[in-house]
Amino acid sequence: MCARFRCGRTHPPHSPDRASKANPAPRAEADTEAEAGTAVKSVKTSQPVDDGPSAQPAGEPAGEGSDASGPTAGAAKRTKARAAGTARPPTPAGAVRAESHTALVRRARRINRALAEVYPYAHPELDFENSYQLLLATVLSAQTTDLRVNQTTPRLFAAYPTPEDLAAANPEEVEELIRPTGFFRAKTKSIIGIATALRDEFGGEVPGTLEELVKLPGVGRKTAFVVLGNAFGVPGITVDTHFGRLVRRWKWTDETDPDKVEAAVGALFPKREWTMLSHHVIFHGRRICHSRKPACGACPIAPLCPAYGEGEMDPEKAKKLLKYEKGGMPGQRLKPPAGYLEAGGIPASPLGSA
Repeated sequence: MCARFRCGRTHPPHSPDRASKANPAPRAEADTEAEAGTAVKSVKTSQPVDDGPSAQPAGEPAGEGSDASGPTAGAAKRTKARAAGTARPPTPAGAVRAESHTALVRRARRINRALAEVYPYAHPELDFENSYQLLLATVLSAQTTDLRVNQTTPRLFAAYPTPEDLAAANPEEVEELIRPTGFFRAKTKSIIGIATALRDEFGGEVPGTLEELVKLPGVGRKTAFVVLGNAFGVPGITVDTHFGRLVRRWKWTDETDPDKVEAAVGALFPKREWTMLSHHVIFHGRRICHSRKPACGACPIAPLCPAYGEGEMDPEKAKKLLKYEKGGMPGQRLKPPAGYLEAGGIPASPLGSA
């Protein structure tokens, strides 16, 4: 009697399926890669990406952006590229790799660290000596350049050195002084109103809280955060035109409302970094990442930028687009800080000078 029947029990015939379950065959490389999530699709949209898995589910047909020859061929190409030492190029313009919130936070902070190395001298580009001057200069900077404000305020501050002086001023005389900044009648009304409120409600002093500052005529959150961050050391995010444009290019947010941009970007960084983050982003927007033609070929954060390729790619041509100290040109402040001058910055010229 064969060994199979000695025990006296009946055994089912040998099943190939049972054998395969007991000793599973090695899984195909393509399946392993698909489950590991190595294939990440490019999404051509400005909408926030989903925080779900980036791998293509097994068994589904290849979608847009997938390798037509299959995952195995794609893996072979990647292996060959790694062996050849080929670095992954910056993301083409308009394409965004799917990234989780954690990945977004890491990328955003890497950009800020890189900008801090490029602009260690970043600062508010308005000339001021105290919180009163900074408050007025920021209000006057609406719809004009910081340079034009800096060329205008010396005469204004000399004529009205305190809130009490400005509160008692003749509006027509103030209008004439600030005419170069544009919208001078509306701005005159605002700054005289601010001076009057400071005199009557705050003892001639600029308040140091957001809640009090935004109650002043013509003062919104942007102006308040400029004053708080640079005169009182209170962290705040300044969402101006440059800041909003760049954070949308970098896909930190797709919001356009300044308050929503402030909230979305603020959630990516520790509060203590908000003020200098604002300076870094604004400096970069004014010098390299321009609105109409960014200098992509001369950008130090190109590998981290989803919008890389929207502007001039040729390095030599891109260098010609750089502005202020990066392009060997005068800056916007007549009295810039020492760090800016040590880095090669050039002071601006007074209004009317040759």
